[in-house]
Amino acid sequence: MSDINEMNAGMKWYVAHTYAGYENKVKTNLEKIVENRGVQHLITDVQIPTEIIVESDGNGEKEVESKLLPSYILVRMIMCDESWHIVRNIRGVTGFVGPGSKPVPLTDEEVESLLGSVKSAESTVAVGDEVEIVEGIFRGYSGRLSEISEATGEVTVIVSTVGRDMPIKASIKEIRAKSE
Repeated sequence: MSDINEMNAGMKWYVAHTYAGYENKVKTNLEKIVENRGVQHLITDVQIPTEIIVESDGNGEKEVESKLLPSYILVRMIMCDESWHIVRNIRGVTGFVGPGSKPVPLTDEEVESLLGSVKSAESTVAVGDEVEIVEGIFRGYSGRLSEISEATGEVTVIVSTVGRDMPIKASIKEIRAKSE
């Protein structure tokens, strides 16, 4: 049994280092591979810690999403040979954070401080609020927020279209509170 399998401590958050600017591509590719190989039991979540900052330009202020840890992604996984190889062999990943080749999981406090800002949009909306979808394939739709999943960062928005209510799943990052 390898050292990686011996240090398996259950589902934990690990930090993977990526090439600069490859964070989103690595996240997308990793999520596709996890789905295609059916290893959702080993790798359950991939996050890029971000924060919303207000920048001012000549015309006023605007909110911009900024990466907290450029060139790094967070992966929630059970560390074993299979999961290690899946993450490590994604194009753009240079390795895990930890001494030598031994990835070190983040503490609960570290995860909370990093992902608290990822979920900052969650604090601005609540179930029952009117929201609009501002990104993704459902951009431009608006409706009532019916569900928020803190674990996955997904929301369900009930949109009325063609006289019917239709539930739409979206990322918490893809919605905004509807302005009156």
